[in-house]
Amino acid sequence: MMERGQSQREPGYLELGQSIEAVTLDFGNTLVPFPRASMSGVVSETADRAASRWGFAADEFVRVWGEERLRQLTEEVPLGREADMDIRAARVLARLRGRPAPPAEVRWDDGEAGSWSRPDEVDAILDAYASAFVRQTPVPPEIGPMLESLASRYSLAILSNWPIALAVERYLDAAGWSTHLGAVVISQRVGAIKPRPEIFRAAARALHVPSGPRLLHAGDDLGADVAGAQAVGWRAAWVRIKPEGSPLPVAPSSATERPDIVIDRVTDLPRALGLRARRG
Repeated sequence: MMERGQSQREPGYLELGQSIEAVTLDFGNTLVPFPRASMSGVVSETADRAASRWGFAADEFVRVWGEERLRQLTEEVPLGREADMDIRAARVLARLRGRPAPPAEVRWDDGEAGSWSRPDEVDAILDAYASAFVRQTPVPPEIGPMLESLASRYSLAILSNWPIALAVERYLDAAGWSTHLGAVVISQRVGAIKPRPEIFRAAARALHVPSGPRLLHAGDDLGADVAGAQAVGWRAAWVRIKPEGSPLPVAPSSATERPDIVIDRVTDLPRALGLRARRG
């Protein structure tokens, strides 16, 4: 197995490229950078839409949204589950309509929280969030050609921890990337987050490739992407450079992970595998 920091031009990388059949790619901070300001803008726009529809104070919506996000991360991530945004939206609506939040050490009764809103109201918040997400998240121009290059040899999928699959799917369509993808596997729909094996195996099934060394996963998170992929027998590429101060959660790292490939940016992956990235 390759040691961290090994040059992407070394023959072992090219041999690995010939041995794999499919590549899965992390979304946030691998394909698309998510600095804190970008995510804050999406929540602010969602709050404005909620304020317009229901008369809530936008700043109060943002505050409650942030509190419930942190609560969900504390509750769900240690159990290997996603902080699903539909649950968050229902909790936020309940609080803004007068339902006090339970103490920090007490879990929400999500059935009771959901009784404070209708399903179409939760859907309206998710739709507003997904629309804001697409509008406010720039499309990196270099990613489309990279996906085209990878898709010339491999089956491709997105394999991402994300609390709202709808937003990712709309973004991929708007960016024109969906045409290169055989599957989009998001933790919110699977019910498990990386590094749990369930989400990797779901991606293998979606790509119709046996879970094992013929699959390569590329991502920026050593604990989630590298450790998770290698735990189910996949190959792993680690993308070293990502935005500083990003609010996206990071899995604990053992500091013993040894990626099969180490690259600075995901756009280095085709070359590392013996392909040439195509120009847009």
